[in-house]
Amino acid sequence: MTLQRLIESTRAPQHVWVRRCLYALLAINLWDNVPVWVDKSQAHTGLEHVPTFWSVFGFLGCILLIILSKAFGHAGIMKREDYYDE
Repeated sequence: MTLQRLIESTRAPQHVWVRRCLYALLAINLWDNVPVWVDKSQAHTGLEHVPTFWSVFGFLGCILLIILSKAFGHAGIMKREDYYDE
């Protein structure tokens, strides 16, 4: 078995796993759209009545967290490769 075939065989299951996770997220998102299953009468704000509000809010929060952590990393937390060699 060549190295290329070995790498390709290890990549194939990852696509299936990612696809299954995306389907699970879609199912959770669709669950929130059915008003019979999710009672929104006790919502605290008007935005909570919007379908998929919490899914979008969580997704945007994760993206913001990633962007801020990268900005902090590049602002001073990360050091050059030869930092300890000086």
